Order: sequence, then C-alpha cells, then structure tokens
Amino acid sequence: MRAKTSAIWLYAVVPAAQRGAPAGLTGVAGEPVRLITGERLSVLVGDVPLSDFDHDPLRDHLEDLRWLEEAARAHHRVIDAAARSSDVVPLRFATLYHDEAAVRAVLSERLEDFTSALQRIAGRTEWGVKAYVDPDMLAAPADEPESDQNTPGTAYLRRRRAQRQGQRDARQRAAQRAEEIHTALADLAVGALQHPPQDARLAAYRGWMILNGSYLVDDERAQEFAAAVDSCDQRFPEVRLELSGPWPAYSFTTEDRERQGEQS
Repeated sequence: MRAKTSAIWLYAVVPAAQRGAPAGLTGVAGEPVRLITGERLSVLVGDVPLSDFDHDPLRDHLEDLRWLEEAARAHHRVIDAAARSSDVVPLRFATLYHDEAAVRAVLSERLEDFTSALQRIAGRTEWGVKAYVDPDMLAAPADEPESDQNTPGTAYLRRRRAQRQGQRDARQRAAQRAEEIHTALADLAVGALQHPPQDARLAAYRGWMILNGSYLVDDERAQEFAAAVDSCDQRFPEVRLELSGPWPAYSFTTEDRERQGEQS
C-alpha cells in the first residue's frame, strides 16, 4: 500500500445545493479548492501535502509569522470568494483531516450545528467596528489649589495624584463612550460581540482602542448600519470609528459563539 502523501484542509461548510467551488480558486498550498458533498451539507476543501502540513512541519510553519500571515490570507480568500455566491460557515484555520470519510463523518456528526449556523446567517453579513480615542482628549484632571506652604515635593505629589485621577476619569469616559456606541449599533444587528482590543504594536494604531466589535446585520439593513456608524462618529468627536466589511460571519459560527459567549 502506498503511503499517504496529502491531507485535506477544510475552509467552509456550505449548503449541499452548492454545485462546486468557485472556478480557479486556490488555497493555502496553492492547491485547487474542491467540494466534498455530504448528505445535506458540503464543505470546501483543498488537498495539501503532508510534507508541509503534517503535525511537525505544520507546527514549525505556525511559528513563522510570514508563512502564517500568507496562509491566513489564503484561507480567508477562499471563504470570502465562496461567501459571494452562498451562505458559508467559516471553519477554523488549520482544520485538517486525513481522508474524505473523516470529513463526511464530521458533516454528519455536526449536521445540526452547521445547519443551525447556516440558518442563522442566511441573508446576513458580519461587519466590524473599531473605535479609538486619544486619551489626552478625554483626560480632564482636576485643578489642584496652590498654596504658599507647598514644598516642591508636595506640589509634585499633588500633580501626580491629579494625573492619576485624570487617567482614571479618561478610562471611565472611554468605557462609557464604547458602551454607548456598542449599544446603538447592537440595536440594528441580530448578533453583536465585543472582542478584546488588538495589540497596538501589531495593529499599528495610536491611543486606546475602546471598541473592537463584530455585528451580524441583515443585508437589507447594511446601509442603515453604516449610517449609524457615521452618526456615532459625528456624535462623539473625540472618538474615531472604523467600519470594515462586509465579511463572512466568522464571529457568529457555532464554534465562536461557544468560545466567546455571544449574546444576540
């Protein structure tokens, strides 16, 4: 028996009515993307070489930031292309199986989860909203009364105390702004999540990221949602809002809902 030389990389679950993968689409290894069809669902996959994607070489690749970025982009490219013509349930990066029988078994075992997810996101799209503030614009330290009896040391302590209080006040105001914005946008969405702020060193922004939200929005309300983002941007001039999307519903699949505790 010949040794197996490839594994199957999974990209996204789609309805069984999907007839094939988008033409010319390639995946994380430059491989053509194809469709494995189950009884009621299908999944977009690619055949990737074990020389790069078996346990040990894949672990090494995952520690290579350049490789990881390129592979993540390719993974997203497949999902994004599929989402243009079908509802999709994106699957986690580096979901691998050794044969088609195992893939079909997963489709069968998780039929209810995947079907529910497809029903939930039908006719809906994910939008991302990030909000940033310059803490200096929010900080308003209380004036400290001057006194002829103040020594330089006392004056310094007063200034430091005022600065700390100003920082606390700024963070409180920032949290309040974030909650107001999130509430206004969540009212227009059927699902809303707040993610932790991105690392400023990786995302290359200045100030504080006070909101990193994902919103599942009915497609017919997309323009209304974008207008609400603009309205919040104008309402809070000290806050800079950034709208991104539309995206496949990465944050609202079953796996992410369980991990992040979505409330909709």
